[in-house]
Amino acid sequence: MPASLRMTTKTPAVRRLAAAAVALGSCLALSVPTGTADAAPADPVPTVFYGDSYTANYGIAPVNNENDPSRALCFQAKENYPALAARRLADKGVKLDVQADVSCGGALVGNFWEEQTTFPGTDYKVPAQQDALKPDTKLVVGSMGGNTLGFNRILKQCSAKLREPSLLPGDPVDADSPADKCQEFFASGDGQQWLDSQFEVVVGQLAEMFDRMAYFSPEATRVLVGYSRLVPNDTAKCLTPAPGQTELPLADITQDAMPFLDQVQKRLDQVMKQAAADAGAEFVELYGHTWANTACDGAERGIGGLLEDSQVELFGQKLPWYGHPNERGRDIQAQRVADKIEEILNQ
Repeated sequence: MPASLRMTTKTPAVRRLAAAAVALGSCLALSVPTGTADAAPADPVPTVFYGDSYTANYGIAPVNNENDPSRALCFQAKENYPALAARRLADKGVKLDVQADVSCGGALVGNFWEEQTTFPGTDYKVPAQQDALKPDTKLVVGSMGGNTLGFNRILKQCSAKLREPSLLPGDPVDADSPADKCQEFFASGDGQQWLDSQFEVVVGQLAEMFDRMAYFSPEATRVLVGYSRLVPNDTAKCLTPAPGQTELPLADITQDAMPFLDQVQKRLDQVMKQAAADAGAEFVELYGHTWANTACDGAERGIGGLLEDSQVELFGQKLPWYGHPNERGRDIQAQRVADKIEEILNQ
């Protein structure tokens, strides 16, 4: 791997190299007869799935790699949306050759090019996700951005319960500022400055991630998958536990803070969509398609509540969903991703 790509792809030379790789991929794609407009490829399509806990589908059991502690702590579900999307496509005659699924809970955008520690304070690590890319990879699909933004830290800034010791990574942005004042904290001063700077980091690192994809897999179509919606328009729905639950869907986050959290997520969705467009990549919209399946939609919820028990355990105890897609939400992800892949391959 060139030394310049070990550290950064932001230099003009590497930007030009990545652009040339994209152009080469386009030329190669155009040189192959495509047949009819609706014809799916006859041969399996070499595909790599990457991403964070939303691609891994943290919270759904059983998990992959149970005998490898480093990988097991990624909490990658055997039945995550990459697996379901691939099956749905196969049922329609569209076959993916999944070269790797390296999605891992807790992954930052930077873990696309740097190794990831999967359990703090240990030597449990997984390689950089870009290591899975190959010259013949044709599709690169996954979700990244939420952890780099620091969404867990934002949640902890707004929730005293989430500030209690747990496995949810990250600290509140300012532990001295009361949780019930988080909306005011982020509206001005240090809180606003921190949030704006985090979005700038997300923009820059997503651009670098797309450049690296183009460099290592110049023929690949790059796909960024958005995040499902957490908070509904009608926040009154969040003041009642879901059927069979005792905890509120958003724990002790005040109703006044809920629209702020939704605005943060909407802004992240827009940033990710624009980053994909700027890179010539594809984007899978989930935020706008999951308005009726938020964490507060009771029996129809596609997101597990922040403190609702998930299906996975650690040290014999159930771990909370921490606002991740449950099986209903996973199925929505799989369908949207499968539809996008089919659209790409039929172009």
